[in-house]
Amino acid sequence: MTTRFFWMFWLGLLAWPSLVWAARPFMTDDARLTTAGSCQLESWSRRLADRTEFWALPACNPSGRLEITAGGAALRGAQGDHSADAVLQVKTLFKTMSPNGWGAGVALGQVRHSPHSALDLAQGQNYIYVPVSVSFLDDRWVSHTNLGWARDRATGRDQSTWGTGLEYQFHPRWMWIAETFGQDRQKPLWQTGLRYQWLPGLLQFDATWGAPRGQGTSQNWLSLGVRWTPEKFP
Repeated sequence: MTTRFFWMFWLGLLAWPSLVWAARPFMTDDARLTTAGSCQLESWSRRLADRTEFWALPACNPSGRLEITAGGAALRGAQGDHSADAVLQVKTLFKTMSPNGWGAGVALGQVRHSPHSALDLAQGQNYIYVPVSVSFLDDRWVSHTNLGWARDRATGRDQSTWGTGLEYQFHPRWMWIAETFGQDRQKPLWQTGLRYQWLPGLLQFDATWGAPRGQGTSQNWLSLGVRWTPEKFP
């Protein structure tokens, strides 16, 4: 009964956008891959003052060396206008992280944005970045750093991207997360929150609060997300 109620509650939240605040747990990527021969799903929704976003990013690692992510988002403006994003990304590692060690890799991809319809995906970004992760105290503390580049598809303008984040596992099922990230021509953003492993190694939930630095509260967000990580894909 408890499990049934939990799923009814979660699905109810997703069905009612006015009740949901959610965002991707970490914008700063880690130097890890989805389990070899399996897939995972990250899904979240984020509400800001001017829009609500609903995201789903499935990722698979068929060979053990290359993670492929393909997904997107539906965005709804405060005035009822709609748009969509489509994401395609590949990531591999140069070095796999072990407890008290470090890992590094490279990811490249494309985000396409449609201001009018799902058939008009001319806007967006091409990007590449290097994720580096470092483990401390047998993975209780893990830091992540990203450095990259992005090109705006509409203007052709290049810009550097960066991010740094920290995970602290203070309980077998609970983790505190915090990060700051941004681009060279924009004010940095930050977010912090908690992750909870509902089913360890399989299903986790998260909640974060974030905002741009040095600005008012109009662009603050509160987030909820879910991540499904099966060891093997059926």
